[in-house]
Amino acid sequence: MATNRFSDFAKIVEEMEGDFEKFYDKGVGTAGTRVRKALQALTVLAKDVRKDVTEVKNARKTPAES
Repeated sequence: MATNRFSDFAKIVEEMEGDFEKFYDKGVGTAGTRVRKALQALTVLAKDVRKDVTEVKNARKTPAES
């Protein structure tokens, strides 16, 4: 599961590379929209991963650790 989540992050970042160049280096405004959309997808994914990490961490706790 962890590899899947990491792959999701890597895929989004990799796909953004061209749009970053188009927006910042070439001044293509629509590429900026795509960058913002990808960043929003990263935000949602990050929130999901944070929630999952907390759930897994809590599930691993033993009564003695509480």
